[in-house]
Amino acid sequence: MPPTGAPLTDDQVKMLRAWINEGANWPDTPAVAASGWAAPIEPKQPPLPENAESNPIDRFTSVYFARHGMTFGTSVSDSLFARRVFLDLWGLPPTPAQLNKFLSDRDPHRREHLIDEMLSDSNMYSQNWISWWNDLLRNDMGVNYQGDRKSITPWLIGALSHNEPYDQMISDLVNPKKQGDPDGFLVGVNWRGTVNASQTPYMQAAQNTAQVFLGINLKCASCHDSFINRYKLRESYGMAALFSEQSRLELVRCDAKTGKFTGPALLYPQLGSVAEDASLEERHAAAARFFTDKRNGRVPRTIVNRFWQHLMGRGLVEPVDEMDAEPWYPDLLDWLASDFAAHGSDLHYLLREILTSRTYQMPAVVAPDQAQKDYVFRGPLVRRLSAEQFIDTVSAITGEWPSVEREKQASFVRDWEVKSSPLALALGRPIRDQVFTTRDNRASTFQALELVNGDTLETMMRRGAQRLLAQLPPAPENLFDSGRLRKGAVSFDIDITGLKQLWLLTQDAGSYDPSRTVAGWADVELTGPKGSRKLTELETLSKFQKQSIRATDAEPVGAVVVPLGAKLLFPLNDLGFTRIRGRVLIDERSQPSDVGGSVRFFIFGQEPDPQRLVKVEGQPPVPFAPPVKSIDEAIGRLYMHLLCRKPSPKEVDVARTFFSDASNKPRLNAAGLEDLMWSLLMHPEFQYVH
Repeated sequence: MPPTGAPLTDDQVKMLRAWINEGANWPDTPAVAASGWAAPIEPKQPPLPENAESNPIDRFTSVYFARHGMTFGTSVSDSLFARRVFLDLWGLPPTPAQLNKFLSDRDPHRREHLIDEMLSDSNMYSQNWISWWNDLLRNDMGVNYQGDRKSITPWLIGALSHNEPYDQMISDLVNPKKQGDPDGFLVGVNWRGTVNASQTPYMQAAQNTAQVFLGINLKCASCHDSFINRYKLRESYGMAALFSEQSRLELVRCDAKTGKFTGPALLYPQLGSVAEDASLEERHAAAARFFTDKRNGRVPRTIVNRFWQHLMGRGLVEPVDEMDAEPWYPDLLDWLASDFAAHGSDLHYLLREILTSRTYQMPAVVAPDQAQKDYVFRGPLVRRLSAEQFIDTVSAITGEWPSVEREKQASFVRDWEVKSSPLALALGRPIRDQVFTTRDNRASTFQALELVNGDTLETMMRRGAQRLLAQLPPAPENLFDSGRLRKGAVSFDIDITGLKQLWLLTQDAGSYDPSRTVAGWADVELTGPKGSRKLTELETLSKFQKQSIRATDAEPVGAVVVPLGAKLLFPLNDLGFTRIRGRVLIDERSQPSDVGGSVRFFIFGQEPDPQRLVKVEGQPPVPFAPPVKSIDEAIGRLYMHLLCRKPSPKEVDVARTFFSDASNKPRLNAAGLEDLMWSLLMHPEFQYVH
């Protein structure tokens, strides 16, 4: 030691050994980088530069460009702007009709009007931005853990739909007291069994609130004094005491108890103190005051920086969770943060301020492959579509939307509202077992394999092509639906008069460990005028396991157990059966939290559509596209919807080859339409925001 160069002297080794034996305490160090930069806590509002620009952001950018020998140049075209702002606000590109309406508008303020119109649509806005907030607030849909977790989705949708002020959102999150407040945020992700001291619910609350609202990493300092920033173990435990049942906590260093204790303490003591004997409700209220204190300029700086990074591709401070680092333009960050706070922490106001600027509307530039030591802003970076934007766009074009059940009625929804598919995971949607403030959307082999060979996209495009040609048959309705079964049994008795076949399905409905989930069909009997026959007597079942199942508080019964996802087909022919009765049940061995069994059983009278096992009512998130009637219409519509431009004559010629049959004659068909869609979806012009 060290690995290279001269070894340490004996005296140096003794000094290190003594320091370790004394607890390896790290001296307090100021938050000053090598450049001499010290991140302020208090708000600052520098004066607006005096120049010809009307948007305040552009006034600062103009000064910045002058310092670096640059100018604004020409803004992007109306079609590129429309695609960019539609994706940023609604998460979908404009339809051809929406794009043509905007392009035909001759009003010189049409861009500002478009932004205002889109922000006023609370449903489309919230359905897009909830994905970003879900990442930030560690909220997810359809995810199963071995421990406890509580969704904050209803509150979050409401907060976004009503444009709740950001400081009020913070107060609701850290001090939930009203009915409907998001108390699940402080619960964190509680894994089953023992976890280390740095992952207790109250330590997660301290880490999450510091990271999300202040751009500070306390995870290292939750185990020991941090080696990556200036924060100490005692400070992390002081923040954690704001959220723990006990107001006084023992410091645990690297999972070893220290015998030292701390009470609740704010990360910035100059903003106040908290009594050690304060109740949990009082400590929650103190946390809310701390994060929303007008003297705490770190909170507005952090959210402004996050929005800038999301819309521009790179933050004013980068990485966005290191807000002690120096911004590339401190005055712009300080002004935006102070202006945001002065306008009631209005997130729509912040979005409008950024989106209406010439700075946002500049042509996008490609980020360098390597991180730049001395970053110079030259315009927004080219950004890749998020997983949700990609999948929702495919759904909007094809009409193939996922669905979820609400009060026994299935509805079409956007991708954020369902469990992540392999495609969504490949494209960067996180599992959200922790806070995600940015996504790694770089291309990968996993993405390429899923885009080329994955079932999710292939199914959407195949069915979508059939739908666009009005060739997709309607989905059969089920005869029996057990609903989501986690314990116990459900009986059924169904009329099957006149049916030629029966399909019995055993579907996973969100089990934590499907491979260990045991469920089956018991006492199933077919009856009719000619007699009856038990399900277990049918030869079709010879390959499936027959075993004893015990539902909760019930005697064991013999049942046909099939793997989750299996389909049983029974030809009825002319046997004259008129009813099928029996029970479906889930074994008590499936109930422990490390299995979390959840199963759904269906019976159909004809081959089921695996994508529509439950009848879907209502309208999709955006209206279904009308069927296409010609090859040229299909080509033109797909280019306008996916790329927001008309195809060139050469592109039309190439696209027509997708529809050529064996005799080289063009014919509108589903296979050709599917291939054309896939080729455009793989194009960088679609996959990136330019």
